[in-house]
Amino acid sequence: MRTSHHTDHEREDLVARKRADGVTASLVLPARDEEATIARVLEAYLPLRDEGLLDEVLVVDSLSGDATAAVAREAGATVVAVGDVHPAIPARRGKGEALWRGVLASTGDIVVFADADVLDAGPHYVVGLLGPFLDDPAVQLVKGFYERPIVGADGAVEEHGGRVTELVARPLLSLFRPELARLVQPLAGEYAGRRSLLEAVAFPVGYGVEIALLLDAFGRHGGAGLAQVDLGRRTHRRQSQQQLGVMAAEVMAAALRRLGLDPTDDVMHQFAPEGHGAIATALAVDERPPIASL
Repeated sequence: MRTSHHTDHEREDLVARKRADGVTASLVLPARDEEATIARVLEAYLPLRDEGLLDEVLVVDSLSGDATAAVAREAGATVVAVGDVHPAIPARRGKGEALWRGVLASTGDIVVFADADVLDAGPHYVVGLLGPFLDDPAVQLVKGFYERPIVGADGAVEEHGGRVTELVARPLLSLFRPELARLVQPLAGEYAGRRSLLEAVAFPVGYGVEIALLLDAFGRHGGAGLAQVDLGRRTHRRQSQQQLGVMAAEVMAAALRRLGLDPTDDVMHQFAPEGHGAIATALAVDERPPIASL
């Protein structure tokens, strides 16, 4: 697996090479109820637009119930609501839904995705993810990886992330796509793809989007079309075991569909730790069609 470090590229050099090659780049941040973190995240990325490394910074407001859109707009980003992008298809909540509509609303030849709840986002994320595309035109998808401390409500590090990766994604890849087992973090939220790839594949509406894009990119372009880059450190908030269970089910559904096994239901059944009360959660396992087919 082609692997690099974000320090392998200098910002000024990438800007010059990008302009010389006539390549454009967009940053898409899906955001739902992230008013507490979105301004800080944008503060890290917006200078790259001013320098010319990014041509646009787009926040996709995913049916937020707070002031995420207003805060992002005030910070200087372009903000679109999921319901305003291709309104012929009614909008839903879901990470993949926001990313799919973000590709539709953006214009860059390369689209960089980054999460809006990261506590230590930096411009080096974008620098690291763009570098491999300018180094090699065969690269179609670049995945980030990093140390992943998880902080509690008091800001203290409680543990390290990657539970869904280690318990679901990595076993699936090791068993069925061992060529991808060398990816450090196949479900990383910071990654980038060429528009030609992103418009040619389906997007799961929910959390299955990352593994789906990875498997589809590998299926189309093989290992030569993939790269990964060390982005250093990424701190984010803790999610409950129940939330991670739902995420794991959506990841499994997307992966198994690409292995020839479609899910037969779209509900996750869980039980409360106290009293063992039944909990039924609807899963976002359906998919948006390839943009090129619209």
